[in-house]
Amino acid sequence: MAFWNKYRSIFLITLSLILHFFIAYVLEREQFNRLLFCYSSLFVAFYVLVKQEQHKLSILIGASLLFRLIFLVSIPNLSQDFYRFIWDGRMILEGLNPYLSVPKNFIITQNFPIADATFLSEGMGALSASHYTNYPPIHQLCFLISVFLGSKIFTSVVVLRIIIILADVGIFYFGKKLLEKLNIPVYHIFWYFLNPFIIIELTGNLHFEAVMLFFLVWALYLLQQKKWVLGAIIFACAVSVKLIPLLFLPLFYSFFVQKNTMNMLLSKAPAPETAAKASKLSKILACRKLMLFYGIVLATTALFFLPFYSSSFINNYASSIGLWFQNFEFNASIYYLLREIGFWIYGYNKIALLGKVLPILTILFLIFLTFFKNNGSFKQLITTMLFGLSFYYFTTTTMHPWYLSTLILLSVFTKYRFPILWSFVIVFSYSAYANAEYRENFWFISLEYLVVYGFLIWEVYAVKKANNIFAFKA
Repeated sequence: MAFWNKYRSIFLITLSLILHFFIAYVLEREQFNRLLFCYSSLFVAFYVLVKQEQHKLSILIGASLLFRLIFLVSIPNLSQDFYRFIWDGRMILEGLNPYLSVPKNFIITQNFPIADATFLSEGMGALSASHYTNYPPIHQLCFLISVFLGSKIFTSVVVLRIIIILADVGIFYFGKKLLEKLNIPVYHIFWYFLNPFIIIELTGNLHFEAVMLFFLVWALYLLQQKKWVLGAIIFACAVSVKLIPLLFLPLFYSFFVQKNTMNMLLSKAPAPETAAKASKLSKILACRKLMLFYGIVLATTALFFLPFYSSSFINNYASSIGLWFQNFEFNASIYYLLREIGFWIYGYNKIALLGKVLPILTILFLIFLTFFKNNGSFKQLITTMLFGLSFYYFTTTTMHPWYLSTLILLSVFTKYRFPILWSFVIVFSYSAYANAEYRENFWFISLEYLVVYGFLIWEVYAVKKANNIFAFKA
């Protein structure tokens, strides 16, 4: 035992280095059994490292960075989205609007607007090549930077990866500062920063949730510091990388308007003569600030989109976003249950109807959280954000693994850790790539969500904080 305690971190980091290297340079997406073994081993090593070395921040920081650098010169083998990233970046570099055309049409007409057009189109796959891009403008800016600095596909991949690594470093910086302000143990940031899911899905597979989350955690830190104007601008930057933070906007109502927050924001306001007048005035001024916050977010976001605006832009972009609700389905939970009921009753897939109804349920749930949940304190606000987004992911038709990144980061600032466990079992979704038809294994999906829902119920209703293996003591 003494030997293990002395060399534990060296063994776990060395093992993780080997496994990350194997995933980065040897593993193929179709080899699900190997992926499951490597990922399970990585997750166990990650958990032990965070729990046992939580006071050795330098070791955890060094390991987190080292694991990311392993992927630096690898070509993603678990995702093909980067081909579309490079396509869009090269389109912009050529002075073309990527929102106005689909790659497939260029290939059919043999009109190649960019270098390596056929190779990139084949690499991104028929699904992506036949639809308009749905990546917001700051996301597109990252694509442009990658192709501007690298004329070769390999070089562009390296630049994209450096951007994501730097974004993760920024997440660590602001996440650590926010944890300190909320009096939460700093080591909790490593549930995100050292998580093999985050390293593989973001750094390895080049998904830009990292850049969105960098702006989101920065904005949250600014709001906690009462710098809501700058916070609104930075929040708009997050929206301009990925649209998902728009779901959080209604939840800021209580944060701005509830009494304890109003007093904080309006500390310099002149005191009225009576408590009733003071309360009314505070509410009015807080609502004005809230409206200004919303206005700055929406106006800044619109400003980012402005260079790409044209008469066709809105229709193309809306149609691309709509596909995710009414055409695509992957790794869903509640939707799959409703789909089977639809098959049983109607005899065909009701995705067109369910794709419209389920987002409405999400909106109603967010409204409920906005007006019937106390979000006045910052911890309460982030917890509500966590559950609001969780509801959306539980009911969505498409739950790609990398979407989970936002829940993982938000959970760091709360007492809930079901997203951390989900980041382990979500690897089951890769079983779909073990066959040529990309057919999902519903036994694996069922197991994934049974574990997630079971642990969530345990956390919410059954476990005291002191007995929660992940929770911190407030």
